[in-house]
Amino acid sequence: MSGRLTTHVLDTALGKPANGLAIDLFRIDGETRTLIRSVVTNSDGRVDGPMLEGEAFAAGIYELLFHAGDYLRATGAVLPEPAFLDLIPLRFGIADPTSHYHVPLLLSPFSYSTYRGS
Repeated sequence: MSGRLTTHVLDTALGKPANGLAIDLFRIDGETRTLIRSVVTNSDGRVDGPMLEGEAFAAGIYELLFHAGDYLRATGAVLPEPAFLDLIPLRFGIADPTSHYHVPLLLSPFSYSTYRGS
């Protein structure tokens, strides 16, 4: 069985999925940061399909970069300039390439949280 990486974003300030939030996925090798994929969340706050799967899903260090500031501005949130949260990098390790790694983001203009989901 091959593993996969998925994500979704919930806007906790509005109490709904974050539609239209851009996310970049990078692989980290030492000081090298390589862009693997760029996506935008759908109306359910999810990405259409896994961010990474199959042979490309390998053990290592990865980073999801959530473009929170652009999303929050698009919702009409009143943000200071510069915004408290703009780009949110989540760096994490994949140890078992046969597992499902789900990395969600719970977002508001002044806070965020994440966890390894199922």
